[in-house]
Formats: sequence, structure tokens, C-alpha cells
Amino acid sequence: MTKAIDLFFRALDWLLVFLLAGMTVMVFANVVLRYGFGSGIDISEELSRFFFVWLIFLGAIVAMRHNMHMGFDLVVTSVSPGTRRVLLTIANLLVLGCCVLILVGTLQQFHVNATNIAPVTRMPMIWVFGVLIPMSLMVGVMAGLRAFGYATGRLQDAASHDVEGLE
Repeated sequence: MTKAIDLFFRALDWLLVFLLAGMTVMVFANVVLRYGFGSGIDISEELSRFFFVWLIFLGAIVAMRHNMHMGFDLVVTSVSPGTRRVLLTIANLLVLGCCVLILVGTLQQFHVNATNIAPVTRMPMIWVFGVLIPMSLMVGVMAGLRAFGYATGRLQDAASHDVEGLE
């Protein structure tokens, strides 16, 4: 199971590389064409924005796995280990709650985004905003597992330098 998860995240890393490279090439080519030749590729502007949206939300999944999201930990690092576990449990439950709200909102807006068509690519906008579904599910699962780990004492935080992953 661990190998399958590692393989999935490796594929996700490669997808992020592809999205960033594609976005970079499209924007660079458009700049060169606009300033050098007075024209551009219309589809590249729209696709680069779509790639950026996917890059952000898929990157959030990878960042959550590696516990790399920014956080304010002044209070958490200054309290006892028991209180720290309680605070980290609450924080991860709040992340889980946000993920539930994002998932519910995305599912409620699914029909609107599926029928709203992008002006240049003519793609349904659900192809852009649909990335919120896997992001909210995966980040939510990881936050739920971490909250459970902190609540039961099976997971320690990085401040105590005794990190066990539930990955």
C-alpha cells in the first residue's frame, strides 16, 4: 500500500512539473510572439491560467503530504506536549472542516461549472474548478488522519523532533 501511495505522489509530482513547464512555455512563447511579431496565441493565455489553478490545488495536496503548509506556530511551540497535541488536533480538524466546505461547495456548483464554457478553449469550466474535488478529498483525508494521530498520541509534531508519518 505504501508503494502505491508513493507511486501516486511521484506521478503527482511529475504532473506538477508538466503543468509548470507548460505554463512557462506558453507564457514565454506568447510574450515573444506579442513583442516580436505583434501577435499571440489566444489559447495559451487561457490554458496557462487553467494550468496555474491546477498547479496550486494539486501542489496543495503534495504540500499537505510533506507537512509544508505555512503556519503560525508561536503558541503551539510554547506549550506543553499534551496541549500541543490538543492544539494540533484542533488545527487539523479545522482543515478537515474547510475541506468539507470546499467539497460541498464544489459539488453544489458542479452543474454551473459544467455548463459554463471557457471563451477560447470552449472547455467546460468544471475541467478547471473540478480539481477542487480531489484536492478537498485528499487534503481532508490527510488532515483527518493527522487529527486522529495527534488525538490518540500515535503522531508527534515536528516541534518535539519525534515525527512519525501516517503517510
